[in-house]
Amino acid sequence: MKKLLLVFAVSAMTFTSYAQIETPAPSPSAKFEQKVGLTDITIEYSRPSVKGRTVFGDLEPYGGLWRTGANKNTVITFSDDVTIAGQDVKAGAYAMFTKLNSAEQWDVIFYNDTNNWGTPAEWDDSKVVATAKVNVMQLPFSVETLAIDINNITAKGGTIDIIWEKAYVGIPFTVPTDKTVSASIDKIMAGPSANDYYASAVYYLNSGKDVKKAKMWIDKAMSMIEKPGFWQVRQQSLIYAAAGDKKGAIDLAKKSMAGAKEAKNENYVKQNMASLKEWGAM
Repeated sequence: MKKLLLVFAVSAMTFTSYAQIETPAPSPSAKFEQKVGLTDITIEYSRPSVKGRTVFGDLEPYGGLWRTGANKNTVITFSDDVTIAGQDVKAGAYAMFTKLNSAEQWDVIFYNDTNNWGTPAEWDDSKVVATAKVNVMQLPFSVETLAIDINNITAKGGTIDIIWEKAYVGIPFTVPTDKTVSASIDKIMAGPSANDYYASAVYYLNSGKDVKKAKMWIDKAMSMIEKPGFWQVRQQSLIYAAAGDKKGAIDLAKKSMAGAKEAKNENYVKQNMASLKEWGAM
């Protein structure tokens, strides 16, 4: 019996050992992150190697569509709207495919369906958001493993570089740094917005800070909003009550309740009714 148990134990250990064996991927995955100006760019792809083969014109024939990597789609993600080779591209994630027209010229295609293993079974031109026609530079040396990188970085843009075997292409792109910074400057110089005043007032109320400032800020916010929501007026009434202006608080609570009734929001109706009762108005 002991010998039988020992055989089972050894078998279990052997199975566990085999189950845990890991081998390196032929085309290991990579994730590259780069900030260009104020825009975050991420590239996720698998990196095949030459391994003594002729890649372009043989392994990847001219005239064919290449997944620009191996395994799953190569995916590039932009945190902001960008311009690629003069074409506007919205913020988001895109697959990168490459049409290998010849040894001298490629089309790098940005495709808004990233859920493909390899190239799409059915190509859909409506999913193409940009196509960069790029000239291929032949390198005087061979690069063993595919590399996709971002270089020539300035505050305004850079290039998405694809390098493999003896081929190099650079896809120019720009980012909206100036637009973003200018908008931020304009906003700061114009002073706080209604949302800034409102958020600050509510924070001061909930944190038990200077209620006089909270009342001043909430009034400023309401003066800047064309038609305040009943939920905003509700907060204004609570700030007035905390500041000791019971009459103002009651008037505002009634206004908020009327808006809540019109919107059929029973929760806010109940909250305002409870406050009116607490403040002696019911």
